[in-house]
Amino acid sequence: MPGHRTDEDDEYTSVRIPADIEKEDKLLGPLTARQIAVLAAAAALAWGGRLLTQPWLAPLVYLALIAPTALLLVVVVLGRRDGVGLDRWLLAGLRHLRGPKHLAPPRDRDADPPDDTPAWLGPDWVRRSKPRPEPLRTPVREVTRAGAVDLGEDGHAVIAACSTVNMALRTNAEQQALTGAFGRFLNSLTGPAQIVVRAQRMDLGPYLWGLRSRAPGLPHPALEESALAHADFVQALAAERDLLVRQVLLVQREKGRPSGRAEQRVLEAARALGPAGVGVVALDGPRVREVIASAADPDNPTPTALHTLTDTTITGPHERHDHDFDGEFL
Repeated sequence: MPGHRTDEDDEYTSVRIPADIEKEDKLLGPLTARQIAVLAAAAALAWGGRLLTQPWLAPLVYLALIAPTALLLVVVVLGRRDGVGLDRWLLAGLRHLRGPKHLAPPRDRDADPPDDTPAWLGPDWVRRSKPRPEPLRTPVREVTRAGAVDLGEDGHAVIAACSTVNMALRTNAEQQALTGAFGRFLNSLTGPAQIVVRAQRMDLGPYLWGLRSRAPGLPHPALEESALAHADFVQALAAERDLLVRQVLLVQREKGRPSGRAEQRVLEAARALGPAGVGVVALDGPRVREVIASAADPDNPTPTALHTLTDTTITGPHERHDHDFDGEFL
């Protein structure tokens, strides 16, 4: 008879996930269509050069001249770096080198000529700085009251805040169940999605103000004293070290104009991640604007942009659970 199986008997192994999960289709051996096209074009160019130089250049001399360039081209076309083709990796690096390194939100677009100098830069710094900061231009065109982000030609997106789950305190069986639930959510995706994890300094001003303002209304003097003591402790802790707050965002994008499909995908994500203990709530227009503003200027967060969840977390189409605290300390 088989013995009783316990959690301690389960064996789990770590699997390394390669960076290049989405590989291109191979058409000829290990070569993709893009690699074949580039190599064919290079071969045709080399053959044309040989025909032009044939009357006055020996074949071995011509081969010696083009060999270094041909070898470099083969390495660039066939090589990979961080799961990306080496040619695309080098092209991205070139765009980064040629692009502006200092970006700032434009101050006055209606001026004639437009003033792209940010307001927080003094005139002396602007005169001495070379090059000047370039205007920050994001793909965001508009944020509706419901929270849909208009991305122009790229469609629209919705942003949802997610709570976190502590895997270290779970048993092996529970960890496997949570991982399975998250895997089912990933397999259920029908469009582009992005999981953003942000950490930045936490503004404890609103939290301390709310704690001290509600303390006198507590039903017992000892509770009031404890609340005020806790507020003093948190304030002293913030003075000694930088407190960070983690924010987990789920961004789902759809092509075309807003039609409600992206919002439906948020509800589907809430149902899929509910068994994993992850709360999901779609952000409305003001919250989305605060998140985008805090991402552009993380040192000056808006009062509520750091919160992980609103007061009500959607876990399904008809189920709601209340949370007392919105953020998570690091």
